[in-house]
Amino acid sequence: MANKWVYMFSEGNMSMRNLLGGKGANLAEMTDIGLPVPQGFTITTEACTQYYEDGRKINDEIMGQAMEGVKKMEELNGKKFGDLENPLLVSVRSGARASMPGMMDTILNLGLNDEVVAAMIKGNPDPAFERFVYDSYRRFIQMFSDVVMEVGKKYFEQLIDKMKERKGVKFDVDLTAADLKELAEQFKEEYKKQLGKDFPSDPVEQLKLAIEAVFRSWDNPRANVYRRDNDIPYSWGTAVNVMPMVFGNLNDQSGTGVAFTRDPATGEKKLMGEFLKNAQGEDVVAGVRTPMPIAQMEQEFPEAYADFIKVCETLENHYHDMQDMEFTVENKKLYMLQCRNGKRTAQAALKIACDLVDEGHKTEEEAVAMIDPRNLDTLLHPQFDPEAVKAATPIGKGLGASPGAACGKIVFTADDATSWAGRGEKVVLVRLETSPEDITGMKSAEGILTVRGGMTSHAAVVARGMGECCVSGCGDIEMDEENKCFKLAGREYHEGDYISIDGTTGNIYDGQLKTVDAKIAGEFGRIMGWADKFRRLKVRTNADTPGDAKKARELGAEGIGLCRTEHMFFDEERIAAFREMICADTKEAREKALEKILPYQQDDFRQILEAMEGNPVTIRFLDPPLHEFVPHEEAEQQKLAEALGKSLSDVRSIVEGLKEFNPMMGHRGCRLTVTYPEIAAMQTKAVIRAAIEVQKAHADWKVVPEIMIPLVGEAKELKFVKDVVVKTADAEIEKAGSDLKYEVGTMIEIPRAALTADEIAAEADFFCFGTNDLTQMTFGFSRDDSGKFLNSYYDEKILESDPFAKLDQTGVGKLMDMALKLGKPVKPSLHVGICGEHGGDPSSVEFCDSIGLDYVSCSPFRIPVARLAAAQAAIAHKKG
Repeated sequence: MANKWVYMFSEGNMSMRNLLGGKGANLAEMTDIGLPVPQGFTITTEACTQYYEDGRKINDEIMGQAMEGVKKMEELNGKKFGDLENPLLVSVRSGARASMPGMMDTILNLGLNDEVVAAMIKGNPDPAFERFVYDSYRRFIQMFSDVVMEVGKKYFEQLIDKMKERKGVKFDVDLTAADLKELAEQFKEEYKKQLGKDFPSDPVEQLKLAIEAVFRSWDNPRANVYRRDNDIPYSWGTAVNVMPMVFGNLNDQSGTGVAFTRDPATGEKKLMGEFLKNAQGEDVVAGVRTPMPIAQMEQEFPEAYADFIKVCETLENHYHDMQDMEFTVENKKLYMLQCRNGKRTAQAALKIACDLVDEGHKTEEEAVAMIDPRNLDTLLHPQFDPEAVKAATPIGKGLGASPGAACGKIVFTADDATSWAGRGEKVVLVRLETSPEDITGMKSAEGILTVRGGMTSHAAVVARGMGECCVSGCGDIEMDEENKCFKLAGREYHEGDYISIDGTTGNIYDGQLKTVDAKIAGEFGRIMGWADKFRRLKVRTNADTPGDAKKARELGAEGIGLCRTEHMFFDEERIAAFREMICADTKEAREKALEKILPYQQDDFRQILEAMEGNPVTIRFLDPPLHEFVPHEEAEQQKLAEALGKSLSDVRSIVEGLKEFNPMMGHRGCRLTVTYPEIAAMQTKAVIRAAIEVQKAHADWKVVPEIMIPLVGEAKELKFVKDVVVKTADAEIEKAGSDLKYEVGTMIEIPRAALTADEIAAEADFFCFGTNDLTQMTFGFSRDDSGKFLNSYYDEKILESDPFAKLDQTGVGKLMDMALKLGKPVKPSLHVGICGEHGGDPSSVEFCDSIGLDYVSCSPFRIPVARLAAAQAAIAHKKG
């Protein structure tokens, strides 16, 4: 049999998500459980893949099956596509297997042309019906032009605004049938002006072009950005859903809405949503008119509302999760157009997960598995200081659409947000409403403020998904986008002025309000408790200061996986002594300078060991090249020359001599110790003395410092440095009469170290993968420069994500797996972790669990993310 590219809604179910996409699978499932769904069909994700394989063309077999689907749809609905007596109009919507709100494209009212419009009006003399037909027609021309033919929607919006101005009305709904008829003609003229050809009138051609547009939109820039941020592979493709139109814009007995079975911002168990009378779905989502709360629908359409409440209950009990639904009422009858597990804030995700366990919908394991770990970041985001809020008066209020606090300089375009943030400015993006092409600017901003739109507008949904603060629908703002200013509370605000917005309350404040660290709520502790019960991987932190170490302990760190000692050298008193060491001509002079640093290092280590309360602490010895520590400005060099009693030219030639063509692969890490063993000797004394002191003060703690040698590529290199460490450490322990234990291990960050891990393991007590450098050296990418060209790699699908942010499991991962398999048999007691930035990335944590690492280490604020990701990995591996 030929490939099956098309499934009627009655042929699928929710387990077919990979083939039918999320929207198609859920429409099929709702059909299966007897909910009122307009009966249509889904073109599969495999057809999308085929479209790209065929050079971005829909082959005849796929199109033939789609037209068969249209025929079945005609039979089911008693209407005919393109017919002048009883025409069938359809919507064409995308639906990937992972929810991508606002990222893909939709076309409504497809099948209209001048003849169909005239025939529809002829069959129903009611003037209100005529208005509805022209309203649908002008919407179709606008959407088709924008989404399918890529004529910018601004041209059409300008025509609508002109028409409203001419007629002296404020809203689209106030335009008459004659106005809309004229607009439809203007739209077609604009189409011809922009594209040089007539608007297509054949419904079959319209359908084919629309299906192609949905497939094409899988590869549009905003979809690619969203996929990269959310780990959605390009290879998945999107499905296309074709279904009969139901008309929320038919008359005042009709309307459209979006609703959630629980509050997506707080998680509270109450129906929440918005409804617009005499409107189509795009009006609610685009936020063109500010809608009414869902509860008001009860007064307007009591029967449809009662049906909807029953549907909500059915869906939540069926999916055992909070549902996000789109629906339309046509002549008081309810139709369901979509349901999916709703996007929610991190705070809501925790509350909903706990409530679903308490209500018997989920087990603890399922509750842990349903939370997106990346979302937890937002819970740890700053909030406004309650005292500052008390003292401040809001200048305006919108809807608190995505929690958090943001203050920054006002910018009015997404491009400005990106460029200002690129030069280190904190910005708040202020827009009439956001649209999907604003995504990169929204990411760059601290927060988003919109004039139009509700809790389900594009800005609200995307901001919640990104964990970014958002206030939407502040209608009091008088916006002047052209001149980059707006008026609010009697004051004019210009680009670059400071404002503060509160995404929880919706309040807007003048100037900069003080922020404080977030407090972690009870549900957070509960979920983390469950996560800790299920995970196998330990979670440590990367911390260089006692403050970081303390914060990490509060967030659940079980030790330090990376303490970078070089960050401690930059204090004014220390840097002077270290520069003296660098400029010294003899070993004795170097040792004398290092002696000055020793007490500082010892005190640093003591405080960090104290903060970790007997949990493991891995201290990495000096790693950066020495040129990073010397002054490069002439005035600073002069000062150093005077302090050392040398001439300026002497200091200058020392500085010049330290410069390297490729410092990342130069004289750094263990190579410094091979040249200057006295550096490692000083650092060893500091670690051991600090550990002895802390152990003495806390007899009940088990203090076992882990000394980590960086950048080893050859076993003999490690042995050389380890001999220096062991000789120094043992002498210190003996001198103190202590029985302190310590370990010496290495970072695996050079590919050769992974390839010869069996030899290196013979000398090491532990391995720690430094995946920042390991990625850099495996790819041969400079991590400081790769940003300049990686975008081209994403565009050409050479890479799907930044290998420095998300671990390259194919190449770097293979080296890690190899190092483990070579090292463990040589030394079964070898413990192995990861301490690059990847330690806090959920997909990388899952990989670390699968190859058998003992721990991951990440920055303090990512610890909850890693704890949850580690639990999810353990649950998945148990099932797998």
